[in-house]
Formats: sequence, C-alpha cells, structure tokens
Amino acid sequence: MPRDPVCGVILNEKTSKFKRSYDGEKYYFCSVKCKKRFKRNPHKFIK
Repeated sequence: MPRDPVCGVILNEKTSKFKRSYDGEKYYFCSVKCKKRFKRNPHKFIK
C-alpha cells in the first residue's frame, strides 16, 4: 500500500482521491494540502 510522501499516512491506491505522477512514478496523497506541498517542492519528499 502506498504512503503519502508528505505526511506518511498509509493509503489505499484504489480509493485515494488525490494522485500525482512525477518523474515516471505515481504518488498518492491523503489531502489536497499534502498534494500541493508536494507539487511545490517534490524533491523534498522523494527519497
């Protein structure tokens, strides 16, 4: 199961409303707030 890269919440990729592809990978988010934070500076959250 994917983990929100911003806050660390474990998510279900089938039910997650907030998704974003970046650099060939798909990321899932728990909220619009986390998705926006990731969009502003994705390198900060990618390990």
